[in-house]
Amino acid sequence: MNAGPTRVGDLLGDLLEKRGLGTQLRRLGALDVWSGAVGARVAEVTEAKTVVASTLFVEVRSSAWLMELSLMKEALLERVNAELGGERTIDRIVLTLMEGDES
Repeated sequence: MNAGPTRVGDLLGDLLEKRGLGTQLRRLGALDVWSGAVGARVAEVTEAKTVVASTLFVEVRSSAWLMELSLMKEALLERVNAELGGERTIDRIVLTLMEGDES
């Protein structure tokens, strides 16, 4: 019984999932969706830098913005996860001050 050819994309997706890499690739998607998820005003003063495990690291342009965004972390987290498909793909956001950019 021949099921026919299998698409390479399907095989790759299955392999990534088996190796646990599919989840990390979805998490890395947070870097791509950050600007759209948080809106232009916040995106203008931030830069999503990296994802380690389920934590998104974001640099913030000024200490004033860092303070304000710290109060909004849970809402930002919800927006990013919504952009990633609604699951709790990212568990935490860590905000840090951009070096040499205190404006």
